Amino acid sequence: MAFDVAADSYARFMGRYSEPLADRLVEIAGVRAGQRAVDVGCGPGVLTSRLVERLGPDNVDAIDPSPSFVAAARERCPGVDIRYGRAEALPFADVAYDVVLANLVVHFMSDPVQGLQEMGRVARAEGVVAATVWNHATATGPLSTFWQAAKDLDPDAADEATLPGTGEGDLGTLAREAGLQDVVEGTITVTVPYSSFEEWWEPYTLGVGPAGDHVRQLDEAARAELRKHCRERLPTGPFTVEATAWSVLARPPA
Repeated sequence: MAFDVAADSYARFMGRYSEPLADRLVEIAGVRAGQRAVDVGCGPGVLTSRLVERLGPDNVDAIDPSPSFVAAARERCPGVDIRYGRAEALPFADVAYDVVLANLVVHFMSDPVQGLQEMGRVARAEGVVAATVWNHATATGPLSTFWQAAKDLDPDAADEATLPGTGEGDLGTLAREAGLQDVVEGTITVTVPYSSFEEWWEPYTLGVGPAGDHVRQLDEAARAELRKHCRERLPTGPFTVEATAWSVLARPPA
């Protein structure tokens, strides 16, 4: 899946949404001075930077499976221990953190239950494990317009609605299967402005994630048809996109 891309491409594609979502996740997780935190699947460092603002670099660790994202996160968050690796095998000690967060990551884990188990393993007894996943299943995620247009043209297009955790209740179920306790499910909605259709469309051509993969595999005519179909679904002038993510807050296993 296309996440080994330049950090700037990811920022232009998803950063508009992940930045405000990271702000909200830090709030609902109750991150406060004196805690230690780890950002699992940190990407180019969006959430990591928020944790640093509250806790300082010495109290924040992070990990990501994309070398380009690890490099970008290290540049964005100097002094933070940012490692290359997978959520399913975290290279961190047991009960090491007060806050263990994964923002827009669980649905891309190769084994979400194992990844959440690992998050629980590194959390302290009274710590918080929290995660978010876009609500792709009921067409209220940030990419809903794109995937609706893509499936109108190709009903077999592999959208993101089948990814783990994207349906109602799915993220909570995964957390419970991972042995996490006191699981509380919720939603977070962010609103993102666009000045034009072109500003909305261009990031889809950068090859980021499943949507970027889909655009890249189309020939020129099919790509133009998809662009036209998307444009017909969106306003001609400035507009906003509301995007909703599922969230879970939990405690580690007893």
